[in-house]
Amino acid sequence: MSVSRPQLDPPARTDLHARTHPPVLVLLTLAAGAFGIGTTEFAVSGLLPGIAAEFDVSFSTAGSAATAYALGVFVGAPLLVLAGRRFEQRRFLLVLMCLFVVGNLVTALGPSFGLVLAGRVVTALAHGAFLGTGSILASRVVPPHRRTRAIAFMFTGLTLATLVGAPIATWVSATWSWRLSFLGIGAVGVLTLASILLCIPRGTAGEPLRIGAEVRALRNPQLLLAMLVTILGPAGFFTSITYIARSRST
Repeated sequence: MSVSRPQLDPPARTDLHARTHPPVLVLLTLAAGAFGIGTTEFAVSGLLPGIAAEFDVSFSTAGSAATAYALGVFVGAPLLVLAGRRFEQRRFLLVLMCLFVVGNLVTALGPSFGLVLAGRVVTALAHGAFLGTGSILASRVVPPHRRTRAIAFMFTGLTLATLVGAPIATWVSATWSWRLSFLGIGAVGVLTLASILLCIPRGTAGEPLRIGAEVRALRNPQLLLAMLVTILGPAGFFTSITYIARSRST
């Protein structure tokens, strides 16, 4: 007579991820990506003199490098965020960071001003989608009571970009070349790619695409007001700092 032994349930996949992918490594990886994104966005203001001089264009024309980036964010963020919700998050982050690396390399190596602008647009496609997807992932790798702290930790990458990344890129541009600055930012993207492969768990499935629900959310006047404040605040800020290098030189 045999006695059947109770079947033990296999450990939950999320528990396995917690053991093999410590949350701190996931958050550091996401923060590194945010650092690279913030640096390539903020540093361009200090690189405009070098760009204008090399391509023999006016300072205002060189400022199109900032405009091209903003255009890429405006177009790429909503489209890629909606499309990316259908895909596994780790793979989607890899695609976005590949766009980031390629865009910075095109910007750094482009022989014409037009290619530099194209590189800026490609780079910007990753901006909103990476930060949005990264925020969701950051909230899922920690207990519920630590989600806000995890998202805030990820966005310290943007803070460090303004405090450290942009000044270093400006110094490199003034000392050597603005192209070297973008190559360095691309290197940050390569390191982030490697970290995603090593530290981000697989199998975090996306959610179904519901465009109708997203559109219906725009009927909420409070949401529209919050969006308006979010738009106008950064718009005034970035308009004031884009040509700060020009005002300093004059």
